Amino acid sequence: MVAFQTILQKFGEKGEKTGWTHVHIPADIAQEIKPNTKKGYRVKGTIDNFSIKLVALIPIGEGDFVIPINARMRKGICKEEGAMVSLNLEEDTDELPQSEELMICLEDEPKALEIFLKMPKGHQNYYSKWIESAKTIETKTKRITMTVHGLAMGMNYNEMMRYYKNLD
Repeated sequence: MVAFQTILQKFGEKGEKTGWTHVHIPADIAQEIKPNTKKGYRVKGTIDNFSIKLVALIPIGEGDFVIPINARMRKGICKEEGAMVSLNLEEDTDELPQSEELMICLEDEPKALEIFLKMPKGHQNYYSKWIESAKTIETKTKRITMTVHGLAMGMNYNEMMRYYKNLD
């Protein structure tokens, strides 16, 4: 486990990361956590006394990484931009759990399930995280329906989104 302190920062104008609260992980610390890695991976540990797991380290170049600090994490540590935080991190090799409801629904559509299971793990996780991020049961149900139907028609995520956008 690697222990260090850093300051919560917020990206200014930075494309898709604009406005993100994050902590910067310098290359030397990232190398202690997972040597010889320049692509993203997941960590577990604590930020102050708030436990985290399966949290992404995102590469930003030169061997440096950032950890996005979402609202749940900020609430858990009771801190905002500019505050000092203590981190204890190690690589998290646990698998990301798939949406239980999605998997149940896919079992009723063998073709969709077959396509889903042939996808790279990262693509499966993307669908699952999209579904689980829904704030209401109605939105979650709609996303599951779109996913199962889109997969059954052999569509990837982008094709499915365009298909349903054109129906609106």
